[in-house]
Amino acid sequence: MRADIPESIGLIAGRGVYPRLLAESARTQGVKRIFAVAFKKETDSVINKCADEVKWLNLGKLGAMIEAFTEAGIKDVVMVGQITPTHLFRVRMDKAMLSLLAGLPQRNAHTIFGAIGDELKKVGVELQPAYLFMESSMPAAGTLGKRAPTDRERQDIEIGRNVAKTTSGLEIGQTVVIKEGTILAVEAFEGTDDTIKRAGKLGGPGSVVVKVAKRGHDMRFDIPVIGLRTMKSLAKARASALAVEAGRTILLEREAVIAEADRLNICLIAFEAKETSNIEHRTSNIES
Repeated sequence: MRADIPESIGLIAGRGVYPRLLAESARTQGVKRIFAVAFKKETDSVINKCADEVKWLNLGKLGAMIEAFTEAGIKDVVMVGQITPTHLFRVRMDKAMLSLLAGLPQRNAHTIFGAIGDELKKVGVELQPAYLFMESSMPAAGTLGKRAPTDRERQDIEIGRNVAKTTSGLEIGQTVVIKEGTILAVEAFEGTDDTIKRAGKLGGPGSVVVKVAKRGHDMRFDIPVIGLRTMKSLAKARASALAVEAGRTILLEREAVIAEADRLNICLIAFEAKETSNIEHRTSNIES
């Protein structure tokens, strides 16, 4: 059990299984009270069973979200789960959110979520790292499933790793798909799954998917996350390998993800989070 476990934790809960898994892990590690802000048409309703209290809001209501946390007496908040990208252009924002966006010269995950963290801090609410309580889901370096990368896949991983570090630093995206030295797709606003599917249509079977955290990444939000939904996209694209950054990627339902990679004969590997050095050839298990 962690020594710094807060008695209460707040969740800014997006879609997917991530909010549920983090809530369950927080409980296991000793958190006594979980208060969640959930979003209509985004957050899975299972959050009602995972949290002690849930405040349901429409997207874009920054003022109401901050008020919910302060009224609940929450001091530590974790941002978990994604928001459907296109919804960000179709919501009615409140005055607080409009004011926040108006003050940003660039609008991307780093600037928007960072500014939200600043607004929370003004009222005494600290935005904590998104991996809080999920450290055991972050893989160590090595081959995670049964199949190690081929020489061709290892070369593509190295190319994709370098390209992804560059593009993510430009706020373009964290994912790159390569096949035999050719860049098939770079993630843009559509998200990882659609990027993988797009690459599959372009290059056919055998592509390699590489996902990284950008240089200087703020670990409070937008951490690379891989789950069973990603595995479905890999299967649809008939990809042959997935490489992620060790210690900076969360594998949701990790055992199920690894089992699915093995079933699909997909190489699943984590590489060292360094700017240089080749992909390691060794094999290791995810740290528990």
